[in-house]
Amino acid sequence: MKVYITENNAVTETTVEITCKEATSEVERLERHITDFDSKLKGKSDGETMYVNARDVLYFESVDNRTFMYTKDNVLEAERKLYELEDTLNKKDFFRCSKSVIVNVNAIKALKPEITRNILATLETGEVVTISRRYVKAFKELIGGEA
Repeated sequence: MKVYITENNAVTETTVEITCKEATSEVERLERHITDFDSKLKGKSDGETMYVNARDVLYFESVDNRTFMYTKDNVLEAERKLYELEDTLNKKDFFRCSKSVIVNVNAIKALKPEITRNILATLETGEVVTISRRYVKAFKELIGGEA
C-alpha cells in the first residue's frame, strides 16, 4: 500500500481518496477507520461535559437505566442509551457482548472460555468483561475463529 499526502493552501477541507484494484474487506476497514477517525462521543463526569474518541472507549455498560463509557482513565455517563450506541458504533470494532455491555473488540487482550459457555475477555487495562453465551457464536464469527 502506498500513501501520498499533498498539501494545498486552496483546500478548505481535508479529503481522502482511496484508489484500489478491488474494494476488499481490508479496504472497507480502512475506509471505516478514516471515517470514524474523529468520531467523538459526549459524556459527563462530575457535572463536566467531556468528548471522547470512540476508539478510546474500552466498553459501554448499562446500569440502572444509565449508560456508562469506560476509558483507560475515566468513567463517564454517556448521553445515549446502549441500543442507540449499538446502532451508531462501527460493528467491526464494537460488539454487544451481553444484555448490558458493548465492548471495544480492539481493546481485548485475552480470551478465556468458561465451562458455562461464556467467554471472559480481558481488556488491555486488566478489566474483565463477560461475553455471554447468547452472543458467543456471533463474537466468534466477528473475530474469525475460535475463542
